[in-house]
Amino acid sequence: MTAQKLDPHSPIFHSVRNQALSPMDTDPAACIKNVKRLVVKVGTAVVTRHDGRLAVGRLGALCEQLKELNSQGYEVVLVTSGAVGLGRQRLRYRKLVNSSLADLQNPQVELDGKACAAVGQNSLMALYDTLFSQLDVTSSQHLVTDSDFRNDSFREQLSETVKSLLALKVIPVFNENDAVSTRRTPYEDSSGIFWDNDSLAGLLAMEVKADLLVLLSDVEGLYSGPPSDPNSKLIHTYIKEKHQAEITFGDKSRLGRGGMTAKVDAAVCAASSGIPVVITSGYATDNIIKLLQGKPVGTLFHKDAHLWTSVNEVDAREMAVAARECSRRLQAMSSEDRRKLLLDVADALEANESLIMAENEADVAAAKADGYEKALISRLALKPGKIAGLAKSIRVLADMEEPISRIAKRTELADGLILEKTSCPLGVLLIVFESRPDALVQIASLAIRTGNGLLLTGGKEARRSNAILHKIITSAIPDCVGDKLIGLVASREDIPDLLKLDDVIDLVIPRGSNSLVSQIKNSTKIPVLGHADGVCHVYIDKSANPDMAKKIVRDAKVDYPAACNTMETLLVHQDLSNNDLLKELLAELRREGVTLYGGPRASSLLNLPRAQSLHREYSSLACTVEFVDDVGAAIDHIHQHGSSHTDCIVTEDHEVAEMFLHRVDSAAVFHNASTRFCDGARFGLGAEVGVCTSRVHARGPVGVEGLLTTRWILRGSGQVVDGDKGVTYSHKDLPLQTQI
Repeated sequence: MTAQKLDPHSPIFHSVRNQALSPMDTDPAACIKNVKRLVVKVGTAVVTRHDGRLAVGRLGALCEQLKELNSQGYEVVLVTSGAVGLGRQRLRYRKLVNSSLADLQNPQVELDGKACAAVGQNSLMALYDTLFSQLDVTSSQHLVTDSDFRNDSFREQLSETVKSLLALKVIPVFNENDAVSTRRTPYEDSSGIFWDNDSLAGLLAMEVKADLLVLLSDVEGLYSGPPSDPNSKLIHTYIKEKHQAEITFGDKSRLGRGGMTAKVDAAVCAASSGIPVVITSGYATDNIIKLLQGKPVGTLFHKDAHLWTSVNEVDAREMAVAARECSRRLQAMSSEDRRKLLLDVADALEANESLIMAENEADVAAAKADGYEKALISRLALKPGKIAGLAKSIRVLADMEEPISRIAKRTELADGLILEKTSCPLGVLLIVFESRPDALVQIASLAIRTGNGLLLTGGKEARRSNAILHKIITSAIPDCVGDKLIGLVASREDIPDLLKLDDVIDLVIPRGSNSLVSQIKNSTKIPVLGHADGVCHVYIDKSANPDMAKKIVRDAKVDYPAACNTMETLLVHQDLSNNDLLKELLAELRREGVTLYGGPRASSLLNLPRAQSLHREYSSLACTVEFVDDVGAAIDHIHQHGSSHTDCIVTEDHEVAEMFLHRVDSAAVFHNASTRFCDGARFGLGAEVGVCTSRVHARGPVGVEGLLTTRWILRGSGQVVDGDKGVTYSHKDLPLQTQI
């Protein structure tokens, strides 16, 4: 079979490119990048408490956010609700104070809403003025009705006034003038221009040509069901064609005329006019700032949202179930057919190398433009020859001994009753990785070799690379298995939903930062396999061969500084503190551009800047140097400050070496060899799904063996237990027989 080469002009390739280049679902950073002018609408439920009184703390936090944005050069227009609720509370109190005993015995008459609006508006604006004045910000009040907007001259003058105020760094505060509004219930009909402050905010956003509309509510955003229902999921990107028929909205706001229905209507209207809209919580103290920083907050509405995500997109559970079904079909294939599938994947990667490199170069360019760290960009880039190397690793995997249904133990339990312990796939794997698109290839090939279903989610910085790699690999999977064997999860926002699926996902393997791994471990019942840090040590003993020591240390630090098996701490025997070996070694590291930091002893003896921590993964051309008394002290230091990843000793003393090798409790321990050897391909595993520092079934580089478990197969001839009366157990070990 000739490897499929994707034509850059073909519909297949364009679907990949469009998926890769479009802003992904729930990624506000991609479509909220160049915001200058924004309209913020704060709802009644945010402005007031449940008893109708003002929520001064929340209002203060809101004003502080708007002040911060104002000082950063953003132009902010505020639309506020809450006047009617606040006025009603104040008038009720005033009526109670002035009531006679007879009045108190009579039923309370409902207060006139327009009077409530007039009284409440005065108090509301007085508070805004006070809060903004304390923050050295000037605000202005604007009361409008829908009738005003029927006048074209008014609309033109409104835009000019707002433009002048924003140029003066004034925050205009708008509210519907309910005190004189002529509208009656039902408020929304075909004759109206706006019906509440939500629709007013949408209208103003269009009138003043805002770049963003933010609707603040009392919940995090729009949910698939009642927010109080634990089964309800936050909708990160609203797609009208998909969600309009799925969502049942509740009642209106507890105090105002709006509610989530009004917010969604306003958001859809504004978004269709080209203004991105986000519905998010006004209870949080910094959601607006987070949003403008590109962080995923609330529910996004955008005119192009229907292009980003398929309307028929499967949810997380369906994706995991589909991967399991495909994995079972993969296991049913013969060993030779699975081998051929891997060879087809390797051929397809090589045939499409130019497409892969083009997408990867676009990812790297975008990462540089966005100011990502050099270490991340280094991991992101697919260097020349990388695709050929990956294809070679896949072929090595293909030529390995068949891993599935391998018999590890055969036992005769009783006459004619044979028990076999055999290898089998784990099931469905969820891999969360950052930066490195080559990890996708390694993980996918390992999953195919071991018969596992796979869900992958990579970082947004590698979006283009991951999309094209996934498309190429799945295009090589035959229809009898199905391309849903390997699912590429579009957004990191789906991860929380995936982590709940402990009944259909069998193992999570995070490959990334310490914070990522820790967050996943704390968020799921699914077993997690991985490592948080790669704080690797090289210990130079007093008996070390100088030339060997220099060569190993240089390679361990300089060969690939961004890798997790790179040396981060150099431990040196105290007897070498004034030795030429150490001087030459440090000089060579400096020539290679390595920045040196010192532990408590080395910083003073070698006049080095003090290391912030002895547990530090630099992932760059930097490392910590520290002196220790002897090999025992080196071992203690590694146990206290290391990460149980990979540690090395350089020594000619065999006894010292054996002590180090047997006492250092790390996943990989080396004698006279660079830490960079801790790698699945270099270990002969063909590829690795990651390095595990946990004390579980797999430690160190995890290849084929780490993705398998065991099951028991019993063959009999009608035996029954019957209280063990009719069974004579022999428990006799039998020769192994390979079962294909």
